[in-house]
Amino acid sequence: MATTSSLKTVRDMLRLAVSRFTAAKLSFGHGSANAYDEAAYLVLHTLNLPLDTLDPFLDARLLPEEIDAVHKVIDRRVNERVPAAYITHEAFMHGLRFYVDSRVIVPRSFIGELLQEGLEPWIGDTGQIGPVLELCTGSGCLPIIAAHVWPHARIDAVDISSDALAVARRNVADYKMENRITLYEGDLYAPLPSTATYDVILTNPPYVNEQSMRDLPPEYMAEPRIALAGGDDGMDVVRRIIAGAKKRLNPGGALVVEIGNERENVEAAFPDLDIVWLSVSAGDDQVFLVTYEALPG
Repeated sequence: MATTSSLKTVRDMLRLAVSRFTAAKLSFGHGSANAYDEAAYLVLHTLNLPLDTLDPFLDARLLPEEIDAVHKVIDRRVNERVPAAYITHEAFMHGLRFYVDSRVIVPRSFIGELLQEGLEPWIGDTGQIGPVLELCTGSGCLPIIAAHVWPHARIDAVDISSDALAVARRNVADYKMENRITLYEGDLYAPLPSTATYDVILTNPPYVNEQSMRDLPPEYMAEPRIALAGGDDGMDVVRRIIAGAKKRLNPGGALVVEIGNERENVEAAFPDLDIVWLSVSAGDDQVFLVTYEALPG
């Protein structure tokens, strides 16, 4: 390993991080797409520098304790193979920062993209959206984004994990949204008030099929299994969400489900369901919508 005396600048530490991440064949996808982007983020974060401003600092000389701190972060990322977000305790979605730790999966959702456009044309005027439900909320990022997009919405968010809800509660408090977002602990619809109905139901549920779970790289295996694993075909939780959705939706409403790379399994599990696949940056097979009228029940 290079000695502290031979590494003097931000540029030196960035180069070292990229080299070590590449040599270790790390997996990315929790906010960074490649070794360089992740190295830049971790170096800047560790040095308390602006995350969007690298060039002016590249040749800045570092104090020995700063070099040591960056070394420790690089070592942890390489040796423990945890997502960078678990090291920095933060993740970003659509300009919003969220606290995260190993009690939740790192926030990443194409539903967030769709919310930026208010889910038009499937959902009505953003100013008219009232009650919204999010199932499997994890860190609480989607209800917070939804609250920004739909100014009059009151949002119920459910998770079965008390650990995840502790993280969600912190994020809701950080955005001072306790009066608009209510968190429930329990299994899908079970903890909700019996008469509660919604204009929109959002969910990014556990959907990874069992074979894919076995093939996940260590960074993904570091996340809570309960938030990822969806059974043999990935549809165990999705089936239950669809089965109970109509009872909880208002007429004219819609269910929006993120499903990752499981489109084939979705269509095999629900051959008679009138599914609308929504376009996102990753393609047309990541998120689907089902209208109130098309839902069974």
